[in-house]
Amino acid sequence: MSILKIACATVNQTPLDWAGNFNHLLEAVNSAQKLQVDLLCFPELAITGYGSEDLFLSYWYPKKALQKLQELIPLCTGITVAVGVPVRIDSQVYNCMAIIEDAALKGFVAKQFMAIDGVHYEFRWFTPWEHGKVIDIDFFGQSVQLGDLVFEKNNVSYGFEICEDAWRASHRPGYRLKDRNIDLIFNPSASHFAIGKSILREELVKESSVELNATYFYLNLLGNEAGRMIFDGEIMVAHEGKLLLKNELLSFEDFQIKVFEYQKGNVTNQEVESHHDKNKEFAKASALGLFDYLRKSKSKGFVLSLSGGADSSTIAILVSEMVKRGVEELGVTLFLKKLGLTYIPQTNNPVKEIVGQLFTTAYQSSENSSFATFQSAKLLSESIGAVFLNWEIGDEVKSYTEKIEKALGRRMTWKTDDIALQNIQARARSPIIWMLANVKNALLLSTSNRSEGDVGYTTMDGDTSGSISPIAAVDKYFVLQWLRWAEKELNYTGLQKVNGLQPTAELRPAENQQTDETDLMPYAIIVEIERLAIRDRRSPMDVFLILKEELDVDSTLLKSYIKKFFRLWAQNQWKRERLAPSFHLDEFNIDPKTWCRFPILSGGFQEELKELDTY
Repeated sequence: MSILKIACATVNQTPLDWAGNFNHLLEAVNSAQKLQVDLLCFPELAITGYGSEDLFLSYWYPKKALQKLQELIPLCTGITVAVGVPVRIDSQVYNCMAIIEDAALKGFVAKQFMAIDGVHYEFRWFTPWEHGKVIDIDFFGQSVQLGDLVFEKNNVSYGFEICEDAWRASHRPGYRLKDRNIDLIFNPSASHFAIGKSILREELVKESSVELNATYFYLNLLGNEAGRMIFDGEIMVAHEGKLLLKNELLSFEDFQIKVFEYQKGNVTNQEVESHHDKNKEFAKASALGLFDYLRKSKSKGFVLSLSGGADSSTIAILVSEMVKRGVEELGVTLFLKKLGLTYIPQTNNPVKEIVGQLFTTAYQSSENSSFATFQSAKLLSESIGAVFLNWEIGDEVKSYTEKIEKALGRRMTWKTDDIALQNIQARARSPIIWMLANVKNALLLSTSNRSEGDVGYTTMDGDTSGSISPIAAVDKYFVLQWLRWAEKELNYTGLQKVNGLQPTAELRPAENQQTDETDLMPYAIIVEIERLAIRDRRSPMDVFLILKEELDVDSTLLKSYIKKFFRLWAQNQWKRERLAPSFHLDEFNIDPKTWCRFPILSGGFQEELKELDTY
């Protein structure tokens, strides 16, 4: 029996970039045609990009997407192409795959289940399709079928489960495809990246190939499409429970193609191994997220207030990794071209040179800053090639403080005005670092992490200031261990001083010996509480009963930590509402615009916390 040459393509798309999106699709089609591919599948919503948000609700946007499909159809000669597109029928919009065969539209397959958890709100835009239903629609004068369809190519039958369809257990469309004896099942997806998620997808793909008695193809969108979600561009093929193909994730390319040669009844491809490392995944996803955000926003670089501490140092390393990984994959010329830069490196260390062109750091010292953090910031910045600036903010802090003292008619002291005196230092840093970012037409990087966001341990309009907050979705405990890993495994020797410091805001006088964990609680405890309270949505009592069995912590002390966490969580929702946009990198985050919604005003768990006192 003849071999069917199948290709899966992942593309890095951008909402409203009609020409760019179309060119990525066309380039992938042309590449597939040159490789003599028989059947090419693109991801879900590849024409528009998944992150189009409420544009899907308009009448003109889905219509224009179909116009782009119409332009693509005559260019798909000698090949079958499946591509994702929204289709509006009257007042409802459907998430569909359009199937083109030899420059003719064969039909549309509609998605049957909507993703409605975590970062996904698909019911806001799309209507689920009823299984088994097929209708005729008008496509620019041509009558075309849309619905629960299957197709055939060279005596090989194929069908689709579109992303969420595959995750609906016994209700999934795959079982009905199995009943129809389908040979190939494609899962075109727009599945957001999360650390460790690839492991779950692998399990799904391998198990599906057995459960559905078909060769199973999975393919995902690529890149930071629209600001928050990052897509990893994963492509996989499985047969009889074995993973037969898997690509390198998180590419800096506009598109990737992977080819699989399928012979019906004789699939003998060798099983491939896959490797997973959460630290590498974090570095790769963040690097690609920063790269796409920088080029799609048409900014000229990054500015960072580098304190010498863990959070800002992590972000500095991620910018360096963006350049390093981008240059390694694309080469210097293409990397700079994609960023719109005309700079030509002059030395044999182009990565360090380019970092210096793109990245400016500033150490802004107050009277409470230490020489140790200054050294830490300077060493790290210079080691990666960034521009390093430093200045004092003492005059600004003094000016603000004196004005308020005059207005109040009294002196401000650490005993009576602790929080205000801390916050003014953080806020005094904001205007000047914003000014630097404006002058350079650069993105200001905010340094908040998820643990600080949980409890509001951050100064609004101070260290929260920024265009984007790259690590706001990961916890501080992870950040600290990742920095140690990066120093050793990524060879960032400039992290030596950073990793030797105890995390501290350095906002109180030195004799107070301020540290983050003294102000709050151990970061290892915060991680465990937030896992249960936020990710699993447990009550304070549930959190206590679980953690008293899991952790070696005195019950009274543990109760105090849990009460502090819930009180601070409830008090600080207003801060989380105002944090800069952040990448979704972990299995959950606290961004109210994407994952975790909570009332700004509430009773603050008062009754629930009283129960802990009486237990």
